[in-house]
Amino acid sequence: MKALVTGGSGFAGSHLVKKLISRDTNVRVLVRPTSKIDTLKELGAEIVTGDITDKNSVFKAVKGVDKVFHITAAFREANLPDKTYWDVNYGGTKNIIEACLKHGTQRLVHCSTIGVTSSIKNPPADETTPYSPGDVYQESKCKAEKEVLKYIKEKNLPASIIRPCAIYGPGDFRLLKMFRMIAKKRFFMPGSGNVSYHMVYVDDLANSFILASEKEEAIGEVFIIGGERYVTLNELAMLIAKEFNVPPPKIHLPYKPVEILSSVVEYIYKPLKKEPPLYRRRVAFFKKNRAFDISKAKKILGYKPEFSLEKGIHAAAKWYIDNGYI
Repeated sequence: MKALVTGGSGFAGSHLVKKLISRDTNVRVLVRPTSKIDTLKELGAEIVTGDITDKNSVFKAVKGVDKVFHITAAFREANLPDKTYWDVNYGGTKNIIEACLKHGTQRLVHCSTIGVTSSIKNPPADETTPYSPGDVYQESKCKAEKEVLKYIKEKNLPASIIRPCAIYGPGDFRLLKMFRMIAKKRFFMPGSGNVSYHMVYVDDLANSFILASEKEEAIGEVFIIGGERYVTLNELAMLIAKEFNVPPPKIHLPYKPVEILSSVVEYIYKPLKKEPPLYRRRVAFFKKNRAFDISKAKKILGYKPEFSLEKGIHAAAKWYIDNGYI
């Protein structure tokens, strides 16, 4: 069995590569020239240098593999042009679809995002909840997901779609700032902190990708993948504080002034072409409810999260400490 992983040098992709190789799968990765590939080489992965937006390199990478795990994405960054999101998330997915159809790939597992249903009025949401993307990242991922579903229906593309909840674990940097500020007792909560947040440990997510590639019943289906439970942001902050043996954060700031401040900071930093310390997409994290039902994945894939939230937070915190980030 030979598999291609796009985004194999990234956080989720690298964990999937490691898990596939541990199962004696021959793994090929499509990486950009600037990607860090030392770990991938050590694992024994085959490296194909190219870009998901370049059709020729995508077709070259897909040729000769049995399964494709499409993980690559342009994620939220304050100064990233809108065109990049569309080129990578939508255009790159179209390239993958065309390559899979041309080369007769046995299975495609496409990584989408729960953000395609960004606005949830009655949580928990499931796979039938209407699309409601809230920013250009989510819009581009939403259109890519719809493209995969279109080709499943019209061209019998043997594909499944995974929508991960917030991915965390060793190697994650998205939640590092929150962990660090809580550990140093400097964290404040914009808003009430009572909104729900649903996470998935990176190893559990990798398992779900593999299950989706193996189950015939998964073809044509969309699966939300998360941990066993979701919590409020207040509860999450308490769990992180407990891990560092510090008091839980108690300072709450009104959401709206923080949102306005983030807009101002983002505006100031834009001509500097630097990542601002505060920006609107980051602040929106404290406003939206993110709670999901994972029963479909359990029923059809046999998905069962192995990491409790407490166990996952401990592993993430230990990695941050061991690697000098906290």
